[in-house]
Amino acid sequence: MQKAEVVVSFVGPRTIQALNKKYRHKNRPTDVLSFAMKEKGPDGKFYLGDIIICLDVAKKQAKKHGHSLQREVEILVIHGFLHLLGFEHFEGMEEEEAKVRPLFLKNYP
Repeated sequence: MQKAEVVVSFVGPRTIQALNKKYRHKNRPTDVLSFAMKEKGPDGKFYLGDIIICLDVAKKQAKKHGHSLQREVEILVIHGFLHLLGFEHFEGMEEEEAKVRPLFLKNYP
């Protein structure tokens, strides 16, 4: 198994709306976007891709779902990571996220 780098960026609503409009043709802010690279960079490291999260949207969602911003960001990172691995939206994506969450978070305090 090859090690891979993933870049996670936090942006404001204007930036994520512009990216959402450019790449998904949806002119509104969203919570998370993923951009798969799956290639070796000039430094020789393998880059899986980028996950971009809008904290303003995440805060609203956390409040709506009654949990912390930290938990919401964890959910969004896992969601974005699954997209980088090639998963698409489907009925069982929540179950896949639940399976991956403990594996992903075990290396983080």
